Amino acid sequence: MSAAISAVVCVYTEDRWEDILAAVSSVRAQSLTALETLLVVDHNPSLLDRLTKEYKETGEVRVLANAGPRGLSAGRNTGIAAARGEIIAFLDDDAVAERDWLRHFAEGFEDPRVLAVGGRTMPAWESGRRPVWFPEEFDWVVGCLYKGHPRGRVRVRNVLGGNAAFRRSAFDVAGGFATGIGRDGGKRPLGCEETEFCIRLGRARPDAILLMDDRAVIHHRVPVARERFHYFRTRSYAEGLSKALVSRSVGSDKGLESERRYTTRVLPAGIARGLRDAALGRPGGAGRAGAIVAGVFAAAGGYVVGSVRARRGGTTFSVVEIGEGTGGEGAPA
Repeated sequence: MSAAISAVVCVYTEDRWEDILAAVSSVRAQSLTALETLLVVDHNPSLLDRLTKEYKETGEVRVLANAGPRGLSAGRNTGIAAARGEIIAFLDDDAVAERDWLRHFAEGFEDPRVLAVGGRTMPAWESGRRPVWFPEEFDWVVGCLYKGHPRGRVRVRNVLGGNAAFRRSAFDVAGGFATGIGRDGGKRPLGCEETEFCIRLGRARPDAILLMDDRAVIHHRVPVARERFHYFRTRSYAEGLSKALVSRSVGSDKGLESERRYTTRVLPAGIARGLRDAALGRPGGAGRAGAIVAGVFAAAGGYVVGSVRARRGGTTFSVVEIGEGTGGEGAPA
C-alpha cells in the first residue's frame, strides 16, 4: 500500500490566482489521491483571506499562513510542519501536474532507502512556443528540467524543489530548508535552496537515495516576461549568487559537483550544436550559442560577487528544525 502523501503548494501573489486554482485542481485530479493539499500563503493577508474563502467547504484543502520569515524556504517549512502525510510533495504555484504525478512519486518510495524523488518539469510557454534563441540547456532559468540533466529513473545529487517529494524522516534528519537562500519575494530571482538541503541531507544520511523519475511530469507556465533575454541574464546572474551561498554552506566540492560536469560537457556541446545549426541556416542557432556563453558569464559573475559577499559576512542564512518557528498545526488560516 502506498504511503499517505501531503501535497504542498506555496503561494504569494494574487496575480497568480488562476494558476493557483489550476495547480490545486491538478492535485485533486491525481490517480493516486493525496491525503491533503496545503496552500501556504507568504505574508499576503488578502490572498490568505481569499483562498480561505475559496476552499472553506473543501476538507482536503487547507490554507495556512507562512509562520516564518518571508520567502519560499520558510513557506515550505510551514507546510512540512503542518503536513500529516509520511511523504510530502511540493508543486509550484504556477504549474499543473499530470494525472499520475503522485503515483510515480509513491513508486519511488517503495524502497525505504529513498528519501527524495524529483520529477520532470516541462515549460509551458505563454507565447505558445519556445523562443528560437532560448537554449534547452538553460531551461533551469525558467524552473524546468534542462537538456543534459540525467533522464529516466536515476540517482541524483539533488532534486528540483518545485516538482519533488520527500520522506518526512528526511526533515527529521537534516532539518528544514535554509532561509536566506532562494526566493524571498524580492526582485532578484534567487534559488538553490533545494540543492543546499539535498546536499545537507546526503551528509546527514550517506546511505540515502535521491531519485529522479521523469515520468512524474508537471507543466510550468513561463510568462512572456521570462521569455526575454533580460530575464535570462538576470536569472543566470542570480543563480551564481545562489550557488555561492550553497558553496558557503556545504563546501565548493559538493556545492559545485554537478555544475562542473554541466559546464565542461553539456554547455560546450550546446554551443557546438548552436553553431552547427547556424552554419546550416537553421533559425536561432547563433542566438542559442551566444545565449549559452552569456549565461555562463552572468552566472560566473554572480558566483564571484556572491563569494566575496559571503567572505565579508554580508549574507546570512539559517537552518531551523521543523516545528521550530514553522507554525505546524498552529498556522492554519
